[in-house]
Amino acid sequence: MGKAGSLTMPDHQTIYQQAAGRYDRLVSCEDAAGNLLIELNKITSFEGQQIVELGAGTGRLTRLLAPLARTIHAFDLSPHMLAFAAQRLKGLSIHNCTLTAAEHRAIPLPAASADVVISGWSLCYLAQGDRRIWQPVVQQVLDETYRLLRPHGWLILIETLGTGFETPTAPEKLLPYYDFLEAQGCAQTWTRTDYRFDTVAEAVDLTRFFFGDELADQLERSHQCTLPECTGFWFLQV
Repeated sequence: MGKAGSLTMPDHQTIYQQAAGRYDRLVSCEDAAGNLLIELNKITSFEGQQIVELGAGTGRLTRLLAPLARTIHAFDLSPHMLAFAAQRLKGLSIHNCTLTAAEHRAIPLPAASADVVISGWSLCYLAQGDRRIWQPVVQQVLDETYRLLRPHGWLILIETLGTGFETPTAPEKLLPYYDFLEAQGCAQTWTRTDYRFDTVAEAVDLTRFFFGDELADQLERSHQCTLPECTGFWFLQV
């Protein structure tokens, strides 16, 4: 339970516009076991592929896939996040990636320009609230991904299946979205991508920053440096 009457939830849109460095510290602590790339490679090979990434943020997936890919065209709505991603890529001497600010439904690339379109923890922000409102928007995004993909290309969507849970426990507000993806023909799998922090203080601070008081208070009381995370993959070959 958190602190009664004082639980707060962070404003993620403000984080994405103003706190790229701290956000990147958080996501760099996730998936210490390296399960994310293992699971992605079970879906398809990324070797020599031309990849389009939607919702790149600070470049977490970009950095993971760049050593395998031929090229990555990464897009995000936030120039603040992309500027941070560019610095990280430069520091790692990664040169096969381009970063561009763009909205998911209007990617400035020609048709059939990608072998893989991948989006991590991004479409979920469009798919909440009244289904009559979000479903046409998400459909437009999916239609744009189909336009970008070459025949037999892969669409891969990565979303949470529960932060603070050891087995898949999807957020209730996202269940209609996940049902919608499966109705589109997407297959689904999952893996654990736990956050592992260096200290309890770091665990509490970064968890509170992005996930809010309740999970942070739980870590503080239990003196834990690990925050369980279940991650889902929805994927479709066109």
